[in-house]
This record gives sequence, structure tokens and C-alpha cells, in this order.
Amino acid sequence: MELEFLPLESLPDEVVAQIEVRDRWRRASAAGGLEFLITDIGRWPLGKTVRVAFLDGNDQLHADIAGATKQITDACNLTLDFGQNGGGGTFRRWTTSDTALAAEIRVSFDLPGFFSLVGTDSTDGAIGAGGGQVGGNPGQRSLNLGRFVSNRPAQWEGTVRHEFLHALGFHHSHQNMRGTCEGEFRWEDEVGYVPTQDPSGVFVADAQGRRPGIYTFLAGEPNKWPRAKVDHNLRTVDAPDLVAGPFDTKSVMLYRFPAFFYKSIPSSCAPAGNGQNLSDGDKRGLDLLYPHTMGGLADRQARADAVLQSLGAGPEGLPGADGGDLAEAYRSRVEELAAAQAAGVH
Repeated sequence: MELEFLPLESLPDEVVAQIEVRDRWRRASAAGGLEFLITDIGRWPLGKTVRVAFLDGNDQLHADIAGATKQITDACNLTLDFGQNGGGGTFRRWTTSDTALAAEIRVSFDLPGFFSLVGTDSTDGAIGAGGGQVGGNPGQRSLNLGRFVSNRPAQWEGTVRHEFLHALGFHHSHQNMRGTCEGEFRWEDEVGYVPTQDPSGVFVADAQGRRPGIYTFLAGEPNKWPRAKVDHNLRTVDAPDLVAGPFDTKSVMLYRFPAFFYKSIPSSCAPAGNGQNLSDGDKRGLDLLYPHTMGGLADRQARADAVLQSLGAGPEGLPGADGGDLAEAYRSRVEELAAAQAAGVH
């Protein structure tokens, strides 16, 4: 019996490498735990209007994308501005020849697959600084919804919300250190498995019915991932710059994997939601990161203060993919929170 074919969401390898260098430095620079799998340092400022622009696609597609994100902005103190000037004009556009940022989130539909940079990585010029189609620079894509122009997936609204939550700072729920996925995933081949591929290059069960593990399966078509890339995209993330809430099986950030990925059926790692709408946990995470209330701001500042106390000065330079003073980056967050509290939140 053939196994299910699964092209997974993934950023280009060179972009992943730059992000991993930056993240290793961050992890070495901070200690201690926090409470949602969100990149705390990579969130947008409270109450900010984050601009969105499109490379390709038509106005109807753009309107549908904007509409699908309303669930997100309804749940947090942040605005996504698609450039319609109050709902009237055309949607904002960007081009690959731009020399200044047309928008913080630059959407395209022309590359294969779905992906997004996480949070303020979308404007970090050190990511993609060597060129390429994806990165934090003006002429680079930060979020891609492949095939949406010609063939949207059946649950396209959920895909849009998943990628835009990445763009606001969320990571995948299966990488939540409070979840069960690390232990539930069947990483290695079943004992005695003989590598067997179907005509399209997908690893399948061998003649004795023994199945490949995740590493072997994802090394075949259509992903062709080495083990390091599997680890980056699937292994549990436990880093001091993340905010990790309770594992949420209804989150739109939890992948629906083929059954053979799991050791047990039903699996405690498998999604229980419809994959379309934000869960209560997703909404709580958004309000935790971009709070509407004074109480939420006070909690946010307490977390920022705790992180700041755990940090030492980093290498000289600006925060970014090439390192920088993480303590200074957090200090700016604390000052921003104090200013927001002084002004009040509405």
C-alpha cells in the first residue's frame, strides 16, 4: 500500500541557514523559561499597523486574503493594512525591483508551496542579504501562497491564517516543547525496512509491509530534505526567546500529518480542530502577544522585564540574523510597553 504524498511547508535552505545562525546566538545569550509558541523578540510593536503588499494575483484574490485575516486582527491589538485607503482603492503592490520596503509583509503566489518568515524577520535585512527570492529586504518575498492564483487548496482560509500567524510571530504547534509530538513522531524506519520508492520517488512500504520513518520519507520526493532540515522543521523548539503556551490540538498552527508519522493511532499529537478557524488557544496567544488591555500590558511587561534580567550584552551591532545586542532589543520592548501603559490601551 502506498503512503500519503506530503509536500511540507519550508523556507529556502539559505534563508533557514541564516535564521539558524541568528537563533543559535540568541539561545546562547539568554536563559530561563517563559509562557504559545511565539517568537517573543520578533513580535511587532503593540498597536502597530503592519502593511501588507502583493506581488501578483488580482483584486478578488487579494480581497479574499484580506478577509481571511480578519479573524486574526479581531483577536489582537494590531492592524493589517492592505492599502485600500479605507476600503475603497486597489490593494497595495510590491515589486522585486523595490529599493524601499513597500510593506512589512510582502505576499507572493508564484513560488512553490506555502511559507512565511516569522514576525519581524520579514523586515530583517540580514536575512536574504546575499540575494535570493525570499528574505527581509524590499525586493524579496516574506510570505508565499503557491498556486493560489490558479488552484487554491480546499481549506485555503486556514492556510492563509496559518501563514499570517507565522508573519505575526507564531511557530508550528508540533514544535511546542509542552506537546507530545517529539515522542509521538516515528522518526526512524521500522526494523528491517528495505528502502522502496514508487515511480514518483516517494518512499513507500517495502514488500514486507515495513514502513519508512519520517527521516527516510522526507528524504524522498517531493521534499528531498536532509536530516538537519527535518530537525529544523519538525523537532521540538525549546529556546529562551519563545513564548510557549499549553499544547493546543485545535490550533491552526498544528499540521495534519499522514497517520504513519505517528507511533499511535489516534495520536495525542494529531490535530482535533478543523484547520480553518483560529482556536481559543490561538486567540489567547494573539492577545498575549498583542494585548488590548492594561492587565495584558502589565503581564507583557513583567515577562519582558524577566527576560531582560536574564540577558547579557551580545556582540556589537544591531539585532538581526548576524547577531547583535539581544538585551538592547528586549530593552526597547520594555520601553515600548511602558509608553503604551502610560498612554493607556483602548
